[in-house]
Amino acid sequence: MPVVLVYIAIVVFVIILFKIAVVVPEQESYIVERLGKYTGTLTAGFHLLVPFIDRIAYKQNLKEEALDVDPQICITSDNVQVKVDGILYLRVLDPVKASYGIENYRFAVTQLAKTTMRSEIGKIELDKTFSGRDTLNINIVKALDEASDSWGIKVTRYEIRDITPTDTIIEAMESQMRAERVKRANILSSEGKKQSLINVSLGEKQDAINRSMGEKERRINIADGRAQAIEITSKATAEGLQLVAKALSLPGGKTAMGIRLAENYIARFSETLAQCDVSVYPEELAAIASIADIFQNAQKNAPGGKK
Repeated sequence: MPVVLVYIAIVVFVIILFKIAVVVPEQESYIVERLGKYTGTLTAGFHLLVPFIDRIAYKQNLKEEALDVDPQICITSDNVQVKVDGILYLRVLDPVKASYGIENYRFAVTQLAKTTMRSEIGKIELDKTFSGRDTLNINIVKALDEASDSWGIKVTRYEIRDITPTDTIIEAMESQMRAERVKRANILSSEGKKQSLINVSLGEKQDAINRSMGEKERRINIADGRAQAIEITSKATAEGLQLVAKALSLPGGKTAMGIRLAENYIARFSETLAQCDVSVYPEELAAIASIADIFQNAQKNAPGGKK
């Protein structure tokens, strides 16, 4: 009988030990209630409770958690339906608030994330939902963080995992993309033709300029040649006149000049008479005409002369 009592005492002691001894793992917190009232928070380590009075009411994990936000239908500002889902990251900062501030903070923050996501998607157009994910994530985290402050949790980040438009919208987007590609191709083709015409016109313009410059240089060269010829002729004439003047100043020079002029006059006059059938002369030129006729007949009658 005493042995049985000893065994019973040992069993009771072990049960009491399990009731009063608590080992809290790292990154966890236990909420202790004494007779139904919060009495303290147990952090990582070994702790002893008052048997049959204290109890562990809540166990809170202080590690960062990832919660899956189920896909839901959202409507953009341009009335397009898209299915959006995401991942929510949070951690418990205050175990007491997380235990007594709300019944289930995980469910609450997930539902709040859905409503906030619908609200943010409704502020932007469909085209901006794909490029504006970072902005959407920041706005959702900010709204969740403000609303969940009384729950003792901290929403660290939110990531939109996928945005899926309806099949009709996908077909419309593909058609728009094809039209945009055709538009860009037409624009590039027209720009190429435009540049080609510009290059041709610039080439023709440059060719016309080069031709005009060449014609200008040619005319300048011709004018310079004529000017130089006139200058040379005038210099030769001046030098000839100087020589004539010098010869006239010599004895017998004027007489020689008169004879020379008479010879030239008769020669020119004879050439004129040779081209005419009837000639009329002034009286003062009759003698000279007779001389010219005699000279002309002499030339014709001479051997080898013109008939």
